[in-house]
Amino acid sequence: MFSQFFEPESVAIIGASKKPLKVGHELLKNIIDGNFPGKIYPINPAADEILGLKCYPSILDVKEPVDLAVVVVPAQAVPEAIKQCGEKGTKAVVVISAGFSEIGNKTLEEEVVRIARQYGVRIIGPNCTGIINTHRNLYATMESRAGRGDIAFVTQSGALGGAVLAWAIEKGIGLSKFASYGNACDVDESDLLNYLADDPQTKVITLYIEGVKNGRKFFEAAKNVTRKKPLIAIKGGLSKAGARSVASHTGSLAGNEAIYRTVFKQSGIIEADGIEEMFDMARALAYLEPMKGDKVAILTNSGGPAVLATDALERLGLKVPEPPEKIVRALDFLPPVCSRKNPIDLTAEGSPEAYVKAFRALFSEEYYDAGLIIDVPIAWDARGATEAAKLLTEAIREVGKPTVVCWMSGHLVRDAVAVFEENKIPNYETPKRAAKALWALYSFKRVTSP
Repeated sequence: MFSQFFEPESVAIIGASKKPLKVGHELLKNIIDGNFPGKIYPINPAADEILGLKCYPSILDVKEPVDLAVVVVPAQAVPEAIKQCGEKGTKAVVVISAGFSEIGNKTLEEEVVRIARQYGVRIIGPNCTGIINTHRNLYATMESRAGRGDIAFVTQSGALGGAVLAWAIEKGIGLSKFASYGNACDVDESDLLNYLADDPQTKVITLYIEGVKNGRKFFEAAKNVTRKKPLIAIKGGLSKAGARSVASHTGSLAGNEAIYRTVFKQSGIIEADGIEEMFDMARALAYLEPMKGDKVAILTNSGGPAVLATDALERLGLKVPEPPEKIVRALDFLPPVCSRKNPIDLTAEGSPEAYVKAFRALFSEEYYDAGLIIDVPIAWDARGATEAAKLLTEAIREVGKPTVVCWMSGHLVRDAVAVFEENKIPNYETPKRAAKALWALYSFKRVTSP
């Protein structure tokens, strides 16, 4: 069923508009500009043509089959639109339109659901911002067109979803799927999670929720996901004021914080404190293998950031133990001024070649489970940071241990960071963020079936 949402051969936009800046216009334009390879049918009884495409008075006037319909008409017109989709045989419908249970209009929303069930139609929404499948070039949304990747984002808040899409573009983070489900009158977060659990284009699922209507269904869906791949979630509405905001936003009940935390823990969900942290962890989990143990080796050219990294790792329950004697001997090439106690400090004199040799030495014995490499370049000569990135990329690949990097100093390391990201080695701007990414690699546990 969900292939009709995310892998359609044809899309109808019910409520397409000729007027720029109208939702029906911008959504249609997004689908066209995104190079969707299938058929596109604008639906508007008052137009003959929109953006160069033939326009139809009704979806019933389209002779060919329509897999997916996106509805952007006023709320009162949505029931009739759903009815016509049902008569057409279009079983997948995304309702962008707002004005339903989120403002207390439950009767209208119930009517939409009743008609949908009568015809076997499934609905994402209403009060949502649409869906994306970057691998199909499907951008059925008026939000930004994120690049292709292997992280899925499911969100109850459409506006937050739009902000994340724009932010992901700026940060160079690619997505596989995006789904804003709004009021969840039919398809809910659990349905989407179960679909994405088996999606080969998605390695990690990220989720923003404010409340769930069926706790048992959500718990089982989360367990189904985490048996196969990581699931990272943000729960909105944990404070009293936040819960009040949730009720007025999507009409959901935020629920008890302790209950959600228990469900997250028992189902294997990794909880994030915010968007940035969620995608920090998602990138690590998408690019790297999980840690097999809790021991981290830190390699640095600066003492201060290494101290911060050590503190952060220890607070998260990871260990930064001193190396065994064999590894210490492998580090004998370092000058006496360099610390060999973990963190391994090359000092500001550390060359790109020294970074590589020390990194290989740290993993010359089967002792450490992961690596964290920090570099703070000299302001007047940042070329070494880029050269070190190029050499370390090959070494990290050959060693085969999950390793994150923390190339600090902003614009000075822009080229070096690009080298790492091109090779799917996640870079983090601060030691604390790098530590949390490693914690995610350690924390992810595949939940086994009972």
